[in-house]
Amino acid sequence: MTAVATTQEQINTGTMSLTLTSVNPSFTVSDLQKSLAWYRDVLGFTVGERWEHEGKLAGIELKAGQVSVYLSQDDWKKGRDRVKGEGFSIHYETDQDIDKLAAHIKAKGGRLLQDPASGWGSRHFAIADPDGFKIMIEKPD
Repeated sequence: MTAVATTQEQINTGTMSLTLTSVNPSFTVSDLQKSLAWYRDVLGFTVGERWEHEGKLAGIELKAGQVSVYLSQDDWKKGRDRVKGEGFSIHYETDQDIDKLAAHIKAKGGRLLQDPASGWGSRHFAIADPDGFKIMIEKPD
């Protein structure tokens, strides 16, 4: 990881740019137990921290390599017909064999939205979680 120095001039002029070191998405899901099982059993995430509210599982951290995904149970305050996963996709990068990974996910019951393909500098496939959040898993060329 390369450190980026911020000068006083950048701070004063507002030209300082954002430097991120990771991204960890959080999804509000309709059925936390169902989503937990899918991410764990189909994709292969491991369980990290768990959060409970009034004795019930309310949120969970799932890990795959250095990436965490957070899932929380929808409280339905925005309505039960709230659409999830529209207009949004997340891209995960891996060094694993994409074709073997896709085959493994299919064998575990996952349904691919897009079979493995090459283009845009990577080999990749797409899948959707139980709430329709679209996930692209890719390996750079």
